[in-house]
Amino acid sequence: MTPLRLGLVGCADVAVRRVLPAVAACPDVELVAVASRDPAKAERVAAAFGGAPVTGYERLLDRADVEAVYVPLPSGLHAHWVRAALRAGRHVLAEKPLTTDLADTEELVDLARDARLVLRENTMFVHHSQHAMVMRLLADGVLGELRSLSAVFAIPPRPPGDIRLRPELGGGSLLDVGAYPVRAAQLLLGPELEVAGAVLNDDPELRVDLDGAALLRRADGVVAHLSFGLRHHYGSGYRLHGSRGRLSVEHAFTPPATHRPVLLLERQDSREERVLPADDQVLNAVGAFARAVRDGPLTDPSIVAQARLVAHIRLAARPGPTRVDEVPHG
Repeated sequence: MTPLRLGLVGCADVAVRRVLPAVAACPDVELVAVASRDPAKAERVAAAFGGAPVTGYERLLDRADVEAVYVPLPSGLHAHWVRAALRAGRHVLAEKPLTTDLADTEELVDLARDARLVLRENTMFVHHSQHAMVMRLLADGVLGELRSLSAVFAIPPRPPGDIRLRPELGGGSLLDVGAYPVRAAQLLLGPELEVAGAVLNDDPELRVDLDGAALLRRADGVVAHLSFGLRHHYGSGYRLHGSRGRLSVEHAFTPPATHRPVLLLERQDSREERVLPADDQVLNAVGAFARAVRDGPLTDPSIVAQARLVAHIRLAARPGPTRVDEVPHG
């Protein structure tokens, strides 16, 4: 496969620390341009990872050698620059959440589909092989009939001024850390989930939610208990409870590439640990995007399903004139 010619729109920390090293290691992708509003920053990142330094995001989108872009900007800026990239005819990999608004997400997904461009939300953990193993075990019936999922992603308090604490940049726990357990529920339980209840705890001075929880349900009665926060001891994992056992996964969402996952399977009279091979979910995510551009599929239905669940959670936590069932359904 001819390497995908990728441009970077913004030199964010997640790009420099995690994604660009994976791009450098992926034979299917070539970094050809690095854009920043700060010329010195563009030059530093380009010197470290390759590509031409570019001052300004618009100039990068004008380059003929850029086939696709990676957008790691703050969440509140995603809709504008993803839209600009799609209108410029570029495939897009954007950090999660794709946007901060359901209507914007639906618009961009439609725009990409109509232009026959790949648009992906960079939720990297879904590309780790440990979750495929979990789904195989569920399909094999090791837990009996599935009853519930509990999932958590929480991190310690952020320093003042952190983008997660700035409402104008799309801050708040639901959009940032809450996206992980919500996406895990969708991955493991399927897309047909409804919000049964939710709580968001806001900081009145910061004007963002610092933590929260949601209860989701499936038509067959399976429920998902999700919790998330920005002021906690670190937590990253999920448990699946069935009629005959329980399956636990720790370090589920942001494991380093060297981490060997351990699946803990507990039943009435046994306790089994299954140690899996290490896997690099960041490299896998970059490679999956490149393959989608070359071979498809163009669309990813999980993007709108995720945005809709997040919108329903927000409305359930903050009831008002608009009811949860009035959120657009596509």
